[in-house]
Amino acid sequence: MKIAHVVDSMEVGGVETLVSQMCRLQREQGHNPAVYVVGALGALGEKLRGDGFVVQPDMARNLVDATRNFFRVFKESRPDVVHLHNPTPTVYAAFAARMAGVASVVSTRHSLVAPPHRLAVELRYAVAATCCDWVAGICDATTSNLKNIHTIPMRKIVRVYNGTVALQRTAREQCPSKNGFTLVYVGRLAPVKNHGLLLSAFRTAHSAIPGLQLWMVGDGIERPRLEALATDLGIAESVTFWGQQFDVAPFFSASDTFIMSSKSEGLPISLLQGFSLGLPAIVTDIGGMAEVVRLANAGITVSATDPAEMAAAILRLAGSEKERKQFSMNAEESFLARFTLEATFEAYSNLYRCSRRSRRDRRGRTES
Repeated sequence: MKIAHVVDSMEVGGVETLVSQMCRLQREQGHNPAVYVVGALGALGEKLRGDGFVVQPDMARNLVDATRNFFRVFKESRPDVVHLHNPTPTVYAAFAARMAGVASVVSTRHSLVAPPHRLAVELRYAVAATCCDWVAGICDATTSNLKNIHTIPMRKIVRVYNGTVALQRTAREQCPSKNGFTLVYVGRLAPVKNHGLLLSAFRTAHSAIPGLQLWMVGDGIERPRLEALATDLGIAESVTFWGQQFDVAPFFSASDTFIMSSKSEGLPISLLQGFSLGLPAIVTDIGGMAEVVRLANAGITVSATDPAEMAAAILRLAGSEKERKQFSMNAEESFLARFTLEATFEAYSNLYRCSRRSRRDRRGRTES
């Protein structure tokens, strides 16, 4: 199949990592994937392009521009599948894909529709979804969220859990050095990630465990503010901001627990990467990450508004090697059972085939 992925960007992030990994696996399986980016090329886009994939950036400035450009591209390239990732790509490209005669159009919603709902955005998304065969949520929380706030027909909404490539454990001498129990966060430094809660909780836990460390792996607009906050809280020497990293395996391999404090979240790829190495997790009770941690029994969920509760969870795991080992075993088993990239690839492949087959069947019945 020729598969066209449409994304907002190809900077380093969870959606972008999944699309990049999907493209590589799809090509290995004999398919022909390409990526069309609404905005700039981005670091992961450059890597994909360097590996011989078609990656076309700067596809649209507005809806009219997008419809014209995507229609032209789809008409010329004739993909069998157009896979749209998140609202803007769906709004911009779903109608164009249908007009161009694309047989299978799938939209994946990678995050929760968090209040306050952006009414105009969600209305446009609902209209665009009428051109899609399937609307996939990446966890039960996301699919329930879609069903509760949207007029999209229930029959179109399906769950496809995110999956990822299992990380390979990095040798100790190639990992960052550490001195004590180490928490790791991997992701964007953005307001929705609620890092003020994390740093406040860490300060409280650090007062009880002086050797405690926190690694912040990722970058974003919040970094200067968070670095200043760490200094103000007196924990700057124990919190390391590593910036954007293409290879996160050394950080996961050396750390003791994954931690995430988001106030709105779907199912983070970084959580699943941690699972692949058997890393226990402390996450806020939000969206798919809390759903999956509970499903796997691989960590602790805490309030998204109570630093003391998160601090207590840190102290609990730091003080219980037995519990960490059990969570670690559960995390790895759950990853292999549910969250591999191959499982996600197969689920989407089934949607692609069902969409195409159902349309052929309808055409066949009409012609007969």
